[in-house]
Amino acid sequence: MPDQRLVIRYSPAFKRKVVEEIERGKFTVGEVRRIYDIKGADTINRWLKNLGREHLLNRVIRVEMKDEKDKLRELERQKRELESALAQAHLKILSLETMIDIAEERFDIKIKKKSDTPASKK
Repeated sequence: MPDQRLVIRYSPAFKRKVVEEIERGKFTVGEVRRIYDIKGADTINRWLKNLGREHLLNRVIRVEMKDEKDKLRELERQKRELESALAQAHLKILSLETMIDIAEERFDIKIKKKSDTPASKK
């Protein structure tokens, strides 16, 4: 018999009890998860949202140095410039290779060396 996954469903009354304990300050979200052995990392956060207690959710605040945003913008600008220069270089190589192919065909000469041909010694 294949492994069966255990699915745990919590009753509405249990969810309200847990949320009320957090709201009263009796326990934190982490403590409630440990006490009641609630496995899902976002389970209690969903209960808080669904029961209109979003003010109890943890907030993430990013603190950065004053010049960090400017540095990031500058690096992104440089990256765009380098990507553009690379694309232009690829186009130039492609056009030069096409011109060489046309010249070889039109004038019946070999301009490109084959990679397996040894270099001449002068």
